[in-house]
Amino acid sequence: MPVMDNRAVYAAVPALIWSSFVYVVQSVGIIMLFRYYSSPPRKPISPDLPKDQLPHITIIRPVKSLEPELYSCLAATFRQSYPASHLHISLCVSSEDDPAYPVLERIVEDFSPTHDVRLFVEEYDPLLSSLDGTNLGPNPKIRNISRAYREAKGDLIWIIDCNVWISRGVAGRMVDRLMGFLPNGKRTTPFRFVHHMPLVVDITPGAEAAGKAQAPESLWKRVLRTAGGGLDAMFFTTTHAKFYGAINTVGVAPCIIGKSNMFRKSHLDKYTNPAHNRNLSPTSHSRGTGVDFFSSNICEDHLIGDLLWKADIPGYRKHGLVWGDICIQPVCGVSVAAYAGRRVRWLRARKWTVLLATLVEPGVESLLCNALFAYAATRLPFFNHVFGIPRTWSATVAGWTLGVSIWAACDRAVYRRLHRLLTVEVDEDTPAFARGSHGSESMPLREWLPTWLGREFLAFPIWTWAVLLGSTISWRGKTFKVRTDMSVVALDDGALVRQNTSVNEGDDGSVVETDDRHPEMQVTPQWEGRPTAKKRKSRGFDSS
Repeated sequence: MPVMDNRAVYAAVPALIWSSFVYVVQSVGIIMLFRYYSSPPRKPISPDLPKDQLPHITIIRPVKSLEPELYSCLAATFRQSYPASHLHISLCVSSEDDPAYPVLERIVEDFSPTHDVRLFVEEYDPLLSSLDGTNLGPNPKIRNISRAYREAKGDLIWIIDCNVWISRGVAGRMVDRLMGFLPNGKRTTPFRFVHHMPLVVDITPGAEAAGKAQAPESLWKRVLRTAGGGLDAMFFTTTHAKFYGAINTVGVAPCIIGKSNMFRKSHLDKYTNPAHNRNLSPTSHSRGTGVDFFSSNICEDHLIGDLLWKADIPGYRKHGLVWGDICIQPVCGVSVAAYAGRRVRWLRARKWTVLLATLVEPGVESLLCNALFAYAATRLPFFNHVFGIPRTWSATVAGWTLGVSIWAACDRAVYRRLHRLLTVEVDEDTPAFARGSHGSESMPLREWLPTWLGREFLAFPIWTWAVLLGSTISWRGKTFKVRTDMSVVALDDGALVRQNTSVNEGDDGSVVETDDRHPEMQVTPQWEGRPTAKKRKSRGFDSS
């Protein structure tokens, strides 16, 4: 055999091994998705337990700006079948000037007669304003929820993003999974951490509806302006869903996303203390405990799960996906640039957290994975001898085309199954975007295929830009530099800001720098007719 043929065979062997591995993992994910998301989940057990055995849940919902269907998403927290007496809901916002603040006030007004709900404003947290002499790192989400976590009632903490909607039985099934509750009073081994499969639904009006509201525009401009939501939905319903399901099935490593997570406060407080966690260095003591421990990191959702995964906690299983339930994020009017920016932020935030998984990510996408398999099938003698596959480049191209087509067909089936939302408990309060087959139809093939192709062809350029060509991310209105140790620092006009310095935008859009070490130098927020700085309190509403 010529030397070139030998080299081709040597290259084809790892290509075959990798592509076959990806096919197996993808198949596991598809099987699990069809198994658990094809029928309504069982009724939760915990809501019917005696009150003295029923765990209290502190639900923390960090809010930033107006999100599509924000009221519906937040209201879903209060409409759970879980007894309201054991739900303690914290709505967290950075400032009263946030555009979402009026929506939060409306939520509080509507549900405070029946629920224990508190509205926390970050800029009035005495810890963050240094009144107690303590500072946190720059992570805006941790700073947002810090006080709600510190003042949590009960041991169970459920952190759920403001822009996702959940059906009414979700809280109960999360508690069942975390605590190990089974039917007929039985128990199984509890989990340390449980979470949900995320799903994105694009509610952007169609071309005809959009055309009535604004001046005509070219098809290309409209695609660039609005197609990002479809790309986001495609990613979460195909590639992400398959591998999220597969990895959480085999359980070889933590695989979570910070949309909807539940864990025990006692566990996180204890195991963020180096005295109780041998995986931490003694110097970690200065980072605080609980969620505050992660305030200098940007990928706090994964790091919380990773810490609990690795901690020595006897009697508990590691992570559990609450199969069947989904947290649904509606998106509207997302541009292609915004979609790419979100993917870049996600990849850069996780680059140093899960480096190996990030580096091999292009190899799990359809275009490259099928190219590897097609190359192997047209270079290895086995395929030529057994199946008669010619060892030519035209056969490689044909094999790649066939592989991508089969992959697309599988993705189409998964997309349709998940977007039917068969596991959602539909009632009179269920919004249209969460009704699945009970509401609008799934994306027709003539729209689905271009969206699928667009996502696939954008995957590698986005990965290249995110992983190889930068380390800064924009999140919650601020810019951060991600370090190799997974910590972050805020940036001010491209320069590193001191770790103990906050960067905020002024009313005119200018950057205002405040030194957290000297509270007297800060601009005190104007709270007309409200508590002074030294007595800042978040408003609490209780039905009692």
